[in-house]
Amino acid sequence: MADTEKGPYYEGARPAPEYDGYHPEHEHIVAEDKLRRALSPRQVQMIAIGGTIGTGLFLGTGKSLATGGPAALVLCYAIVGGIVFVTMMCLGEMAAFVPVAGSFCTFAGRYVDDAFGFALTWNYWFNDVVSTAADLVALQLLMNYWTETFPWYALGLIVWVIIVAANIINVRAYGEVEYWLCLLKVITIIVFIILSIAVNAGGNTAHEYIGARNWKIGDAPFVGGIGGFASVFVTASFAYGGTESIAITAGETRDPARQLPRVVKNVFWRILLFYILSTIMIGFNVAYNTPGIKTKSSATSPFTIAFQMAGSKVAGSFVNAVILTSVVSAGNHALFAGSRLLFSLGVNGHAPKVFTKLTRFQVPWVAVLTTSVLSGLLFGASFIGAGQLWTWLQNIVGVSNQLSWISIGIASLRFRAGLKAQNKEHLLPFKNWTYPWGPIIAVVLNSFLVLVQGWSCFSPVFSPVDFVSYYIELPVFALMFVLWKVFKRTKFVKSHEMDLVTDVYTKEDIEPEKKGALNWGKRIGTWFCF
Repeated sequence: MADTEKGPYYEGARPAPEYDGYHPEHEHIVAEDKLRRALSPRQVQMIAIGGTIGTGLFLGTGKSLATGGPAALVLCYAIVGGIVFVTMMCLGEMAAFVPVAGSFCTFAGRYVDDAFGFALTWNYWFNDVVSTAADLVALQLLMNYWTETFPWYALGLIVWVIIVAANIINVRAYGEVEYWLCLLKVITIIVFIILSIAVNAGGNTAHEYIGARNWKIGDAPFVGGIGGFASVFVTASFAYGGTESIAITAGETRDPARQLPRVVKNVFWRILLFYILSTIMIGFNVAYNTPGIKTKSSATSPFTIAFQMAGSKVAGSFVNAVILTSVVSAGNHALFAGSRLLFSLGVNGHAPKVFTKLTRFQVPWVAVLTTSVLSGLLFGASFIGAGQLWTWLQNIVGVSNQLSWISIGIASLRFRAGLKAQNKEHLLPFKNWTYPWGPIIAVVLNSFLVLVQGWSCFSPVFSPVDFVSYYIELPVFALMFVLWKVFKRTKFVKSHEMDLVTDVYTKEDIEPEKKGALNWGKRIGTWFCF
């Protein structure tokens, strides 16, 4: 196998001479950059889209519309979308410079404190284990739309075997499965938006112009006052959850210094197209008081209602099928992210070195199998007894996404301080133009999201049990941080002592692009994920 297939720099090998990014005068030290860089720009772009489209959009928007009204729906998704975009700009700058599988978890340890990285990585890994199991559980609930006689374990077990196989064969298999699953979601959203415009203009079964009348009925456009708005805000923050995990693919992306900035910058347009436009059209065409819209069911999803308004007889089944593939996609990606983080834990000394073992295709097979088995056990545990254990497990990782967004902002501020202290800012392949206010906004507003996510436990009366379940992750995270700091005697990383050498890709490591019409065609095709 050619050296370049393992990445431009890896332990124990010199880059192939034909690799244009190699410069003999530069010393390259490797820690995590040992995985094969086989994910193509086409796959990475599509995975980036898949990270922002899930059940939160397909099912959660209905409940949000009923709870807060059309104006709150659009505003909350736009505000959280803005927060996510700023956070992703911070992450993209670091991921392009140090494109490793540990991503923001590794950055937290290298640029802030090793104890911070330890707590964050284990927390997020467990979040991925629980998320994989949750997606397997959701499959059975979606299957009940068609039949309730199907064994509870059958579909989950089948999908579990498929995604484990896709993740352990090689990263190309994972990337290709994710590509086609995400493509179906993207096509559905685009068709939905076009169809919604036609429905609004009069192309519906009633043959009447709808316009903005649903913004004027009853209590619209804002419903439920400040409580309703806060509820939608929380729902929107969870709907965007997982967007940051695209950076975990950095460790296996070809030409990461060039491709990752493109992926991050394109996230803005995809948030605008898929989330903002979708919520606008949902608010225009679907009334907030539509019967059953709060149920989070495929039968009453705003997407189903829109297709039915256009005259579709099988709208519910179609949307349910799309949501089902969306859940498979989410489970596939959660297993991938979890296994790569467990690999990073092993590399960084936060877990046994056995998790760093690779196959001949540079797949961390021990990490994949461990994450897979634990998610499978949790899938089985979710059906045992009254499900209380399962509920608590989900609550423990309830704010993992928000904690990761906060850590990205903190790491970004420290990262830039280190670059400035060591005079290395000129080496960045991609600069975050929102710095310094961008990372600050990310920390402040994401901290606000963490605090308000459990607002319902205070209204109408305070519920101690709900309060603990909503916020238990925070003391668990703090305890892990303190224990590792005390036992390992870790110190806050000073700017001039930061490791800005290991696994680094600079401007000089960007592969030169061929010029001409063919290259422009490829770039346009990559943007559209072809």
